[in-house]
Amino acid sequence: MHAHAQSYESPSVSTPISTGTGPSLGRFDGVVCFGGVDWWYHNRGHYDLQMMREFSTVMPVLYINSIGMRMPKVGSGSMFFHRIKRKLKSISRGVVPVRDNFWVFSPVNLPGKQFTTFSKKMLPIQVRWAMKKAGIKNPLLWVAVPTAQPMTEKIEHVGLMYQRTDRFEAFKGADPALIRGYDRKLKAEADVTLYCSHSLMEQEKHECSHAEFIDHGVDYRNFEKAGIAADENRKQVEYGATDPEDVCGIARPRVGFVGGIDSHTFDPDLFVEVAQSLSDMQFVLVGGCTLPDGWCDLPNVHMLGQKPYEQVAQYMAAFDVLIMPWNQSEWIQACNPIKLKEYLAVGRPIVSTPFAELDHYRGLVTSASGTTQFVRAIREAIEQSHDPSAGRKRVQTETWTHKASNVLRLLDLKKLAPTRQSSRLDAMLGRTPKNPETDTSPEPTA
Repeated sequence: MHAHAQSYESPSVSTPISTGTGPSLGRFDGVVCFGGVDWWYHNRGHYDLQMMREFSTVMPVLYINSIGMRMPKVGSGSMFFHRIKRKLKSISRGVVPVRDNFWVFSPVNLPGKQFTTFSKKMLPIQVRWAMKKAGIKNPLLWVAVPTAQPMTEKIEHVGLMYQRTDRFEAFKGADPALIRGYDRKLKAEADVTLYCSHSLMEQEKHECSHAEFIDHGVDYRNFEKAGIAADENRKQVEYGATDPEDVCGIARPRVGFVGGIDSHTFDPDLFVEVAQSLSDMQFVLVGGCTLPDGWCDLPNVHMLGQKPYEQVAQYMAAFDVLIMPWNQSEWIQACNPIKLKEYLAVGRPIVSTPFAELDHYRGLVTSASGTTQFVRAIREAIEQSHDPSAGRKRVQTETWTHKASNVLRLLDLKKLAPTRQSSRLDAMLGRTPKNPETDTSPEPTA
């Protein structure tokens, strides 16, 4: 198979390929996205949700909440019942319009190899019903979770995008062989396979019909604004007035982490050792946690839980140093965390354990391996002045609108295009609108 691998800066046309059971080329009247997360209880900053938010400004979008890659295990204790409860609540909502042109749906599904037959029979019926509710007949399929691969053979579609933003087979609790099988099929069948990690794409581009690097975006204005407001506030008498209420009472210096605290990404041992070594500093964790209860009970560690995406920038701006204490798993080595660009836009010094994609941010992030280096790096970040301008310059043009525009331009080059035309779509495609006065498409909001 001849593979195509491109940078997002210059997408090019590849040889037309099959797109499953639908017509090979043509126009789509909406996007059906098999998401990697659940709209109702996960952070809404994820790649697929952000891309769909942008797409919904120019066409209908149906977001299928994650059908999962593993079955929750009773042995996980209270977390098992928590996951079951929240998924049942999500399913009970049905098809919900959450904003203009954007519908969310949680189908009944049982993840795992033993339930494959059930899923293949029941999922297509549910998805077609939801598509009808959203008014989508000829979709572009967007797959952000590999277990949705069988649906690409059941749902007629105009085009197929595969979002390979992580090494999914390395996800804890998933069946690696099953996930690899789905992954290989998707890379071979998709019109485009999207990557966020240069190293992962280099390893796999020969498996793809067309591999493309279009990494995460950032809501730059929101995060920059929060950082500047917090900096200006420090010069005022009412110091701390811009900080979230549950942060105001926490002494400085504050070391912050914002994101999921999960065993397949976060290194709890490293974090605890660092927090113990820096007992004169306060460590604040903002995000959902799936680690066992009592994993960290240090007096200088504050766990604030998950916050709405709209508040994330304000929390980041309230900290003096931002950290990414990752483990060294296969998952991490193939990752490109969304929070990296958000951290840079907010304008705080950053300390992280090493991972491959960090090489593209040299001079902007301090890479530290092990407790001693991590402690030293945080101490130096606190003691030294920090100029955020270089980090902000690096990411200021990498907005989610820019990233979605790159995807639309790539699809346009492959002669896959939305049926609905508007001046906003023309702008995203970089072409002169035929009738600018007809555009009623909304600007994306957080």
